[in-house]
Amino acid sequence: MAQRGRWRIVALLFFATMLNYVDRQMLSLLKPTLEAEFAWSDRDYANMQSAFQMSAAIAFLGTGWFLDRIGLRIGYAIGVAVWSLAGMAHAFAGGVGGFIASRIVLGAAESIGTPAGVKSAATYFEARERSIALGIGNTAPNVGAIVTPLVIPLIAVTFGWRAAFLIGGGLGLVWVVFWLAMKPMPVASEGVAPAPIAWTSLFRERRTWTIAIAKVLSDQVWFFMLAWLPDLFHRMFGLQQGTVGLPVALVYLMAACGALSGGWLPTRLMANGWSVNRARKTTLLIYACLVLPVPLVMVVSSAWSAALLLGLGLFAHQGFSTNIFALATDLVPARAVGSTIGIAAFFGNMWSIGLIQLAPALLAAGWGYGPLLAICSGSYLLATLAVQLLVPVIVPVEGDGTVATRSPKPSHPSEP
Repeated sequence: MAQRGRWRIVALLFFATMLNYVDRQMLSLLKPTLEAEFAWSDRDYANMQSAFQMSAAIAFLGTGWFLDRIGLRIGYAIGVAVWSLAGMAHAFAGGVGGFIASRIVLGAAESIGTPAGVKSAATYFEARERSIALGIGNTAPNVGAIVTPLVIPLIAVTFGWRAAFLIGGGLGLVWVVFWLAMKPMPVASEGVAPAPIAWTSLFRERRTWTIAIAKVLSDQVWFFMLAWLPDLFHRMFGLQQGTVGLPVALVYLMAACGALSGGWLPTRLMANGWSVNRARKTTLLIYACLVLPVPLVMVVSSAWSAALLLGLGLFAHQGFSTNIFALATDLVPARAVGSTIGIAAFFGNMWSIGLIQLAPALLAAGWGYGPLLAICSGSYLLATLAVQLLVPVIVPVEGDGTVATRSPKPSHPSEP
């Protein structure tokens, strides 16, 4: 029964994250309609997306700490309720200022999702199950990104764009009711009053900077794609709002498969006797190499060929991202993992603003998407190198922070 309850938690986390990405992606999908109604420029749009990223980044410094202090169950319910109301507030915006205000609140509240997901894996699952739980959870952004281009334009055409924001936000409030009704038994006990965490001391931890650097280099790609992918298909292949949804959905369908594979692959390797260190780092390297062909998008003539290349890139991103989250649960005790992920996500979101703002500048100068895709392709190899340099050997910790029974010795002296 306890086991069943833990997987119900995964299901609820999945739907929350899916709704999170429906709310955040609506703006990019409705960009042509809203652009025509409110006379936005590319710079206005970039500023809206940057406001979201900035707000989320700053909030990440506190949401992980908030979850570690107040507890996962109540803390996440508050976060989802606030971001749902912020999503609905978009429907009442009357111009650029109103959308920016809504994006700021949405970004701040949605920042709770990432540390909540990782903390759930660390709290409710044994080490051997965490990669699978995180892999399933990490498919949710992609499912949200698939559903949004297929459903939201239809709702907007049928009922108006304001209804799309109201429906998307309203579903989150329904989710809160189901979440509060769940009371699973933790594996790593949260405790009634979680042990105090010396939050500032996390900045002195090498493992914190390991996760942060990996998040910086990978998050910039994900958030750039989330903001500009529909526009890329519109500019390069002439796809309009009614037709752009299908190739975008294909990209995120492949990304969802990547998240599942990112949970399955290291788990399978460990089951075959590989150490956590070898399995985790080999998996990261494989995904880093899969992103390299992404710049070939600039030389293909078909939107579907571009979708396959971009889909391969995001397949790899999500597999890589799943293992960075799992790496955090390897290195950080459950009581501090929310704060650590929050700090790492702060830097990831802040750095992502640079790529989001670089896009309109390069587009206006006539450079197109080529330089941006080149940046994306090399980011993951750099992140993998940083993990290896900062954590030469991964030794998992228990929930209380003690070192777990060490993984089997490397089967080969050159093991990463």
